[in-house]
Order: sequence, then C-alpha cells, then structure tokens
Amino acid sequence: MNPIIEVQNLTRAYPMGGGVVLALRGITLTIPRGSFVAITGPSGSGKSTLMTMLGCLDTPSAGSYQLDGVAIEHLNADGLAAVRRHKIGFIFQQFHLLPRLSALENVELALVYQGWPAGAERRERAIAALEMVGLGDRLRHRPNALSGGQQQRVAIARALVRSPALLLADEPTGNLDSQATGELLALFERLHAAGHTLVVVTHELEVALRAERMLTIRDGLLVEDRPVSREASRAGA
Repeated sequence: MNPIIEVQNLTRAYPMGGGVVLALRGITLTIPRGSFVAITGPSGSGKSTLMTMLGCLDTPSAGSYQLDGVAIEHLNADGLAAVRRHKIGFIFQQFHLLPRLSALENVELALVYQGWPAGAERRERAIAALEMVGLGDRLRHRPNALSGGQQQRVAIARALVRSPALLLADEPTGNLDSQATGELLALFERLHAAGHTLVVVTHELEVALRAERMLTIRDGLLVEDRPVSREASRAGA
C-alpha cells in the first residue's frame, strides 16, 4: 500500500530584507496510511510552515511532496484548492463554525462545497458524521448553544464528512479546557483505530504523546522522528 504522505528534501524559502529566510531546510519523511502522527517544535521552528505545506496551503520552494499519489509541487492554485477540497479534512484551533447554522447544517455545508446535491443522502451522511463524534443528540443546536469541546467535535465531523485521505489538525486543543482536551484526544484515538490518517501539529506534550509517532522540528529541520510508547502516553510524560 502506498504511503499517504511522501516528502523529499522539502524546502521553503521566504524573501526578507533583501535576503532569504529558510523556514524549512530539506525535510524528508514518509507517513503510512492509517497513521497518527504529531508534529512538535518550539515557536519559529518551522512546524507551522510544514503544516501549510502538508495542507496544500502553500507550495515548496524546492523538493517534492506527494499526497495520496498526487504531486503537490506541480499544482497551480486551482489544483491545490481541489486537493484541499477532496483529500484533506482540516481541524483548527478556531472552530470556524457559521453561527447562524445548526451543527447539522455546518457539517452538511462541507458537502455542499464538494458538489453534493441537496437530498436525503447528503443529510444522512452529515448526521452519520456527527454521530461518529458523539453529537447525534445535538444536530439542531447552533454553535452558541454548544460547549467549546462540542464545537470542536462539530468541526471534526465537518472534516470527516467528506471522507478525506488525511485529517490535518493545527493546535486543535488550544481553545479547550482540560476535560474537553481529554475527550478530544480520546476521539482522535478512536478515529485512528478506525483507520483514519491523522497529523496533528501541536506544542503541547500531552497531545503529542497520544499519537503513535512524534516528529520534532527545530530551525527548519526534522531533528527527531520517534515512536511514542503507550507507557509514556498513559503517564503523560
């Protein structure tokens, strides 16, 4: 089975002050399908730049990136948008829910953008996604009637509903209290067990230790790539 992500010598340079700043300095990595990977590193390390590359929000200055068999570095803006729409489910620190829509309508909107026609099948698919994240009893609630953890789960359902090849989460627990964080991490573990591919960008060790593999970025380089032991995960250290 082909890996979901293949990155070779990925480099991203930004012009600055008449010179060039290298945010990524030749990163190479492979992520098999069905993995749960955490990307960590201090502020300014390049982890957020790597996230934008993996999420097809930007293209590399040099090197190659294949996502689910698609060569990303050769795509134009329309091509990148199509990959994001069909292959990636995004989960952000901010929930980005539309306040006037119910949980069900927010999730169903993702299918509208993908071109699904109105009808029972689209509605049932959105309901199934919300049931998957434990919100089958909150379908008609608007965001202001939901807790922060529930809003994040709506956002995850919205990401899941299109059956993406990759779930990409950027600091997903940043706006959550400790209880909601624990519930969200347990959900991530269930999604991983169900076969979904998750890549989580985080500065929180508690979050990273719930993955099965941890990548550490520093000064634009991949300085560590190690498996996470279940003992460390349970200990939170």
